[in-house]
Order: sequence, then C-alpha cells, then structure tokens
Amino acid sequence: MDSNSLYYSLELVAGTGSTLSVEHRAALQTSLVMLKKNYKFHRVLFWGKILGLKSDYFIAQGRGEDEMQDKKTLYSFNCMDWSLLPPATDSMIEEVSKAAKGRFIGDPSFVYEHLENKQEQQDDAAENEAATKVNEESRLAVTVHQIEEEVSVVPRGAFVKSPLGVVQINRSFGGLSQSEARKLDSFFHFSKAKNPKKSILEIGDFNQAIDFLDVLSDDIPKGSWSLQFECASSVCVVRSLLWLGLTFYHVPMTPQHGYIYIGDGTKNLDLPFML
Repeated sequence: MDSNSLYYSLELVAGTGSTLSVEHRAALQTSLVMLKKNYKFHRVLFWGKILGLKSDYFIAQGRGEDEMQDKKTLYSFNCMDWSLLPPATDSMIEEVSKAAKGRFIGDPSFVYEHLENKQEQQDDAAENEAATKVNEESRLAVTVHQIEEEVSVVPRGAFVKSPLGVVQINRSFGGLSQSEARKLDSFFHFSKAKNPKKSILEIGDFNQAIDFLDVLSDDIPKGSWSLQFECASSVCVVRSLLWLGLTFYHVPMTPQHGYIYIGDGTKNLDLPFML
C-alpha cells in the first residue's frame, strides 16, 4: 500500500481484519515519510505485518526508478525504527526451507537449527550429522520474497514496461471497469513472468507494454484466489488462499489499488486438498 494513501487504503481492507491500531497508523504516517527522504526512494509502501510469538514484524518497502528491480525491504517492531532486510539469495532460501519451521518468534537473532544425517548405519552418528543454521532475520527476508513472488497483485494496465525493460507506474491508468474488475484475468502477479505467453488467438487485445506479467487466472491449483466486491459493491477485494493474510483491493474506475499482508508468515500447504 502506498504510504501516501495508507489511511484510506487500510479502511478499504478492514473488513478482512487487515488493519492497524491508531498508534501504529500515526507512527507510520511520520516514519515512512522519513524513510523515503533518508533512503532517497521514489515511493514507499507499507507492505504488511508478520505476526510473531513475542513481537510482530512491521514491513515496509522502498522502490526506485524500476518498480520491480529497485526494491529494498525494511522491518520494524514499533513502526518508527527501521532496519534493512538482506536480499533473499538461492542459498538462503534453501537453508530456510530446511531449518525454519513453525511460527515466527519475533527475534531477528533467533537461530533455527536442523540436523541432517549424511549417511545411515554408521557407528558414530554425531560425525555424520550436518547442521543447517539460519537466523530469523534471514527467514523474514525469504518469507517476504516468497510472498512477493507468489501472490503480489496489480490490476492490468497499472504498470508499463518501457522498450529498455524498465517497469514504472502507468500515469494514464484510470482503473478497471466494473465488468473487468469481476474477472481474475484482469489481475496480474507483480513479479517476473514465469509462464509462457499465450497465442495471439487467446489474447486478442495483447499489449506488450502492459501484458508482461502472469495472470492470476492461470495459477495452479485453480481456486487459490477469492474475488469479491465489498463496501456496497464499490471496492474489488482479492484474497489469496495460498498465503492467508494477503489482501488486494482496487476501486474500479480509479487508479486506487494496493495490497497488504497480515499473517503468521506460513504458506497454506493444505490448499490443494481443501479445494
């Protein structure tokens, strides 16, 4: 959610329980402005909150000229003091997948440890155990990265890709129509496209400048998204059933849109069996 319209945006998704206390809203209103100035971001978004057993992580994201490539993620416990998260690397993702299980603790220095047997049927088992250790800050970075890759949402046409490959906000985007907003085809993943493009016959109105992302309706398993109209049918709300807590909103016929994640940071691996 763009920090410039945070109060307004939070009200539109409040029906899902995705909201913040008055104190945290007030603190964000000030601190996100300072983040933008201190880090020289083009804009700052409030990304969401990951719930921990001891403390909760508030997440913000700063973006530069390229909305997809120039990203920095920060976290805070009080919405005032922010720390940069390291970028999620392939090795970090592998370590987190092995070692980090269960709920977040709320302590960035907390270390998760996983013992793995290298060989079986050995006399000295201790010598054949490899320990994978990862701290919670790394887990937080990986979790935010995975949520961004798998369920970040934007409406079709909200961003454009220049001939040089730079992704920027589409200043002429006026919003989806009411009929378009009722279709999952009108919403894209805001991450690097993974699925090959369809044939021209399937996408007759294909526009290379705006159709460079994957469509939500192509996601597997089918049914991993919930699309509803709320607030007297004036707001389109899309929720992820894969990462419970991810909520996207769009006000048709206006450029207003955004998403927020408020959850425990765990993926719903039972989804295929629930559909």
